[in-house]
Amino acid sequence: MHRHTARVSWLRNGAAFTDNRYTRGHQWSFDGGARIAASSSPSVVPLPYSVAEAVDPEEALIAAVSSCHMLTFLYLAAKQEFVVDSYEDDAYGTMAKNAAGRIGIDRITLRPRIEFSGSKVPNAEQLAALHHSAHEECFIANSVKCEITVEGC
Repeated sequence: MHRHTARVSWLRNGAAFTDNRYTRGHQWSFDGGARIAASSSPSVVPLPYSVAEAVDPEEALIAAVSSCHMLTFLYLAAKQEFVVDSYEDDAYGTMAKNAAGRIGIDRITLRPRIEFSGSKVPNAEQLAALHHSAHEECFIANSVKCEITVEGC
């Protein structure tokens, strides 16, 4: 199978640390050279200890689910000879306590808007089937426990 890697780097930079007054800002680095500023969410750890401009792990999980669903959808659409011109998703996730009483992402909702062109455009039933298959084949969706729904299909 495939192995995927990411480097997560953080520095204390002289903060006292044991008083919990240290930055949660850190960096994600990936094998292709991409670097992303990351932090805890300001809704979890207040400013200035979080970095509002950075990506937080919860946002990254939602983006990963949305991105994987989209990539799988595009692959399946191309296989069925549907031409996709654009795909945009305003995905969101909600957090709640699970059955064990632990807080986590309990639901991710995908809200894709897709534009097709050409003589072969999927009808509502075909579009729903494409989304269903994309969900079933998405590596990330197959890796998480929370419910994932697709609106508008």
